[in-house]
Amino acid sequence: MGVQVADMVLSERAAMMRESLQQSQSFTDNMVSILGSFDHRLSALETAMRPTQIRTHAIRGAHENIDKTLKAAEVILAQFDLSRQAEVKILKGPQDDLESYLGAIEQLRSNIKFFSNNKSFKSSDGVVNHANNLLSKAISKLEEEFKQLLSSYSKPVEPDRLFECLPNSLRPSAGSPGHPPASHSHAEHQLSADATYTPPTLIPPRVLPLLHDLAQQMVQAGHQQQLLIIYRSTRSSVLEESLRKLGVEKLSKEDVQKMQWEVLEAKIGNWIHFMRIAVKLLFAGERKVCDQMFEGMDSLRDQCFAEVTAGSVSVLLSFGDAIAKSKRSPEKLFVLLDMYEIMRELHSEIETLFKGKACNEIRESALGLTKRLAQTAQETFGDFEEAVEKDATKTAVSDGTVHPLTSYVINYVKFLFDYQSTLKQLFQEFENGGESNSQLASVTMRIMQALQINLEGKSKQYRDIPLTHLFLMNNIHYMVRSVRRSEAKDLLGDDWVQRHRRIVQQHANQYKRIGWAKILQCLSIQGLTSSGGGSSVGVDGVNSSGVSRAIVKDRLKIFNGQFEELHQRQSQWTVPDTELRESLRLAVAEVLLPAYRSFIKRFGPLVENGKNPQKYIRYTPEDLDRMLGEFFEGKTVNEPRR
Repeated sequence: MGVQVADMVLSERAAMMRESLQQSQSFTDNMVSILGSFDHRLSALETAMRPTQIRTHAIRGAHENIDKTLKAAEVILAQFDLSRQAEVKILKGPQDDLESYLGAIEQLRSNIKFFSNNKSFKSSDGVVNHANNLLSKAISKLEEEFKQLLSSYSKPVEPDRLFECLPNSLRPSAGSPGHPPASHSHAEHQLSADATYTPPTLIPPRVLPLLHDLAQQMVQAGHQQQLLIIYRSTRSSVLEESLRKLGVEKLSKEDVQKMQWEVLEAKIGNWIHFMRIAVKLLFAGERKVCDQMFEGMDSLRDQCFAEVTAGSVSVLLSFGDAIAKSKRSPEKLFVLLDMYEIMRELHSEIETLFKGKACNEIRESALGLTKRLAQTAQETFGDFEEAVEKDATKTAVSDGTVHPLTSYVINYVKFLFDYQSTLKQLFQEFENGGESNSQLASVTMRIMQALQINLEGKSKQYRDIPLTHLFLMNNIHYMVRSVRRSEAKDLLGDDWVQRHRRIVQQHANQYKRIGWAKILQCLSIQGLTSSGGGSSVGVDGVNSSGVSRAIVKDRLKIFNGQFEELHQRQSQWTVPDTELRESLRLAVAEVLLPAYRSFIKRFGPLVENGKNPQKYIRYTPEDLDRMLGEFFEGKTVNEPRR
């Protein structure tokens, strides 16, 4: 029974669901029919609205085009307005307000660029042409302004102002304006090596930025060549005038060759001073001006500096070149070394100042002069060695003293040692291998040897052989003493000194041996007696040794004559060195006086017991000693005895 009830309930529910589904289908069909009707009506409406939409879009596009055109017109009008403002300022000129004028040129360039890029504007070509013409006029006025401004602030530097920029040690003394201090150029070089220089201000710092802006505008306008011409003509003439006021002269090689040595030597000293001032002050100041004025314009900067300084550099270097190429002579060696030193001193600054391709020729010219000076100095050095050996001067030193050639050569060599570092540098430039110290020592030894050879030749002019040895003794002693008291000792060494001291002693011994042998023979007992014995005197004038009074008298007479002759002659001879003179007198006295005392003691009684003993025993040993003290004093013939 329960099962039947359940089946009935399920049947009822299924019937109800079938009815609901039938109703939903009906609703769906009705909705599809309605929606289909709407779709049809909407399509019809869209077709009807399309023309209106098209017209609305066209109107909107037109409005946008009008806005764009108005905006473009505003920009163009603004450019026209800016152009008019720039034109007013340019036509007015740069003299009243240069900065505003430069701003107007920049604006004009901007306008030209704008209209060149907007060809759609019908009048753009005309506007660009007008602006370009105006710009050309503006640049022309700018050139005039640059030239006027540069000229008005470019003035020659007075010498006194330059001297104030030098270190105190190199400033001229009050009594000699325009000339270097009264010190040797080599010493001056040593003082100046680490000194501080302050280049003068050639153009006021406040003006340089304006000149820079003017130059920049000219370069942008393509007027670089005109700028170079203006700058070169203005600054080069001012630089040359500054050097002229300082004392720099334009001298040719012929002018130099005609000059007396004293005049030329002074001019070389001045040239060294001028080179230092030119490079360290004037050229350095000119480089600073170029660097600031042409900042950002590298090639033009170096070109302008090269062309401004070229003429002045040429005048200075041509003088040095004329000296380097002039006829060589020993006295020129030191000025050549001075000139070489200043070129070496300035080398690094010249390389720094004259940098860049545009300055190549100037750098090469300076380096070329340095090498020529070194070459000429080295050749002059060689000439000097040869000249010393071959010196044929007939200058006779009758008293046997130090020959002028000796003192000249020794002073020359001592002077060379002031230039040791320079000479070493010079040897390094030209010698392959070898240590520069040993090369300098070798050259010095060769000069000394050449002098010695020459002196030996000159000594042969003396007929008196003792004087020959005295002459050589004096001169070689002078060489040794000078070397011992100078830096040459360290270079030549103790062996050289000791060897030449022995040579001095040898000549002293030869003088004594040859010069006094004959007179000492008079005091010898040889030939007086055949046997030894006492000194008692017999009645016949013969002593116990068998020596006759007559022979002793004759010996004493000869001795007196020879000694007086030696005294007269050798008191006119000279041994200038006090110590050497005293030692030589002592050496003679040590030989002569004992021999004389012995002779008088032994044979004197023979004479003393006869007639006129004072005629034969004319001198006591003390007299002889006193008279020996007058030897080698260089007395004149008629000069009285002391």
